[in-house]
Amino acid sequence: MISQSTYLPKSHEINHQYNILGAITIAHFINDMMQAIIPAIYPQLERTYHLSLSQIGVITLCAQLSASVFQPVVGWLTDKYPQPFSQLTAMALSSCGIIVLAYANTYFQIIIAVMCIGIGASIFHPESSRVANLASGGRLNMAQAIFQLGGYAGLACAPLLVVMVILPNGQQSVLWLLLLTFLGKILLLYVGLWRRRILQSGFQKANRHMEDIRPLNRKQVRRSIVVLLLLIFSKYFYSAGISNYFQFYAIGNFGATEEQAQMYLFYFLLSTAIATLIGALVADRWGKIFVIRLSVLGSIPFAVMVPYGDITTAVVLITVVGFLISLSFSPILVYAQQLMPNKIGMVSGLFYGVAMGMSGIGTAILGSLADVKGIDYIQNIISLLPLLGLVVFLFPQRTKDGFYIA
Repeated sequence: MISQSTYLPKSHEINHQYNILGAITIAHFINDMMQAIIPAIYPQLERTYHLSLSQIGVITLCAQLSASVFQPVVGWLTDKYPQPFSQLTAMALSSCGIIVLAYANTYFQIIIAVMCIGIGASIFHPESSRVANLASGGRLNMAQAIFQLGGYAGLACAPLLVVMVILPNGQQSVLWLLLLTFLGKILLLYVGLWRRRILQSGFQKANRHMEDIRPLNRKQVRRSIVVLLLLIFSKYFYSAGISNYFQFYAIGNFGATEEQAQMYLFYFLLSTAIATLIGALVADRWGKIFVIRLSVLGSIPFAVMVPYGDITTAVVLITVVGFLISLSFSPILVYAQQLMPNKIGMVSGLFYGVAMGMSGIGTAILGSLADVKGIDYIQNIISLLPLLGLVVFLFPQRTKDGFYIA
């Protein structure tokens, strides 16, 4: 069996790479908007079903674990056995989740809905990240950034959709998302047909586009992967903490309305979307390691100040932190893919899956603590999460002649 992940399409297929990259980016927008709708309506669910913050945390845990556990497995399987239409299955599962969420009237039904959406995401991400690589034309940082921009834009727009559609019209109005999923299925059918043609027509080696990051030995590769996973975990954990609990912090401590809290969340998520593209541009010019260090170390002083300001200061600070921590996402993922160029799907699934799963567990723990200690205590913990980025100093160092040292 030839591993598909080390190959790019033939030249006549590359002519369509921008169409494919655009299609998979829009599909990513739709997929991640469906995921982000769940935390965006937490205040409404809490009010309607009288949920505790620990119950909110369990919903997040179920959503994140279902979106994470299968991702490395899906990536590993599609590395070996290409499935060009697997993303269609993913979008169909997420559509089922939206339908269940619209008509859910019990806590258990909400759990079922978020798990359907999560499993859909776990199938969608690894193969879609591979498609972005295949359509990159060698500009891996930029292709991954454009693909991620679609996801972050979906996350950012979810609170706006809640404010404009769901809050005025009620829980069942989430069914309007099915129009978007229909569009997503058309786009993914187009992508799947392209992938099938690529698989049928043969391959050209794509690792000519990979930077030569040797001579890292196996031990250094493992250490680098662990460091990158910790950095991604720190980013996802912080983002999940803000997305799930900052609304309650703003409402409970500063008397913000639910609509205002949604807008604060929108500013944070919008900054992450913008930073993703800027991070790729900077990485192409100054290198991935520079962007990674700037991102994780630059965010720390702003994050720790969040609990000590008024609401305006807090919103500005979380927006800055969101921007900074998101600069490095595409460089981190591309760097990991370059460390293991024959296992693109598995690496992509591992990074999405482990980070989302661990952040889901952490968010559930935060919810339980919030019920006992209060939302202020949780915000203090969240503000310290970027300190995990200090593991960046454990990276292998590069000498002037281009070689890595331990």
